[in-house]
Amino acid sequence: MDAFDPSVLFRVVDVAGVVANGLLGALVARRLRFDIIGFLFLAILTGLGGGMLRDVLLTTRPVAFIDPLYLVGAVSAAGVAYLVTFKGRWMSRLLTSLDMLALGCWSATGTIKALGFGLDPLPAILVGVLTAVGGGMIRDVVTGRIPVVFGGNTLYASVAVIGAAESLILTQLGYPNLGMAASILTCTVLGLLAHRYRWTLPQKGEAR
Repeated sequence: MDAFDPSVLFRVVDVAGVVANGLLGALVARRLRFDIIGFLFLAILTGLGGGMLRDVLLTTRPVAFIDPLYLVGAVSAAGVAYLVTFKGRWMSRLLTSLDMLALGCWSATGTIKALGFGLDPLPAILVGVLTAVGGGMIRDVVTGRIPVVFGGNTLYASVAVIGAAESLILTQLGYPNLGMAASILTCTVLGLLAHRYRWTLPQKGEAR
């Protein structure tokens, strides 16, 4: 039996991350002109990948295999992206917001679940960050793109680190629900600001 007993809010936040990331993965499929199988494949990989990576690292059964709501969330996201045309600047902003929302959801749930399995603070934060960026990394590799987490883009993994650290501190103080809320809010706001003002980490390349 798993040692971790998730709260209702934890499950809601975790599934929200699945839906948001699944939608982002399916929209990449639309951009690449995939068929319905491609939509489903990318939505499931992106929506469930981070959580499955987390559970494998924690040597527990992937929750997506035992809770049908996770797969339903990813498949529903694929259906929405397949049937609805997303256009316009406002929609681009919405998708960026979804990306940051998912980042906050999973950095929090990954960290809190790692703590529930007895990991120390730094490994718990690492698991939280890998949960947050794992699905997107898998999506980018499958579609032949350099994962955004590797750089050349606005702040991303560093935002997840901040969100994971927040959730860890508040959880250890006895406020896991507040930790999840703080992580979601911080990652969403900080990620949108980074996207708006093009905040990046220093980059190093060969001189030409």
